[in-house]
Amino acid sequence: MDGKARPRATAEQAHAQMDHLVALGIVAQHDVAQRLGLNVTDLTCLGFVLEAEAAQEPLTAGELAQRANLTTGAITGVITRLERAGYAHRRSDPGDRRRVRVVADETAAARLFEVYEPNYLRMADLFADYSPEEIAVLSDWFTRATEIMRASLEEVRSSGTD
Repeated sequence: MDGKARPRATAEQAHAQMDHLVALGIVAQHDVAQRLGLNVTDLTCLGFVLEAEAAQEPLTAGELAQRANLTTGAITGVITRLERAGYAHRRSDPGDRRRVRVVADETAAARLFEVYEPNYLRMADLFADYSPEEIAVLSDWFTRATEIMRASLEEVRSSGTD
């Protein structure tokens, strides 16, 4: 589908809308996590586990910690809670028995999809309203904005240790 005419907006207006989306997303993640019997950090990590498995590259505990911007000590607790809730488990790495891979329970994706599916369908409808070129711009923007957010997080964390 070709892109549609869009209302003009300033960078400040777009930033304000992004702030509203992020704030609503935080609240929504808390509610989704609670519904699934998890906390937001554990839900976020489970998402990374599922994403890695879909790519057929199960994460080590250290890789999961890095993706989630957590310490290796904190990730141990996350994995333990995911195991207790029946969403994931540890599996020895066949190439190096000292390493642990974090793998999702076979029902984990379906359990999450049940909660997220209505939103995914609405988002698919929204993306269908944009041309491939516009989607490419959106994807680029989200990728670059994620890197900016990651850098900002590192600044906040490092400035708190003075």
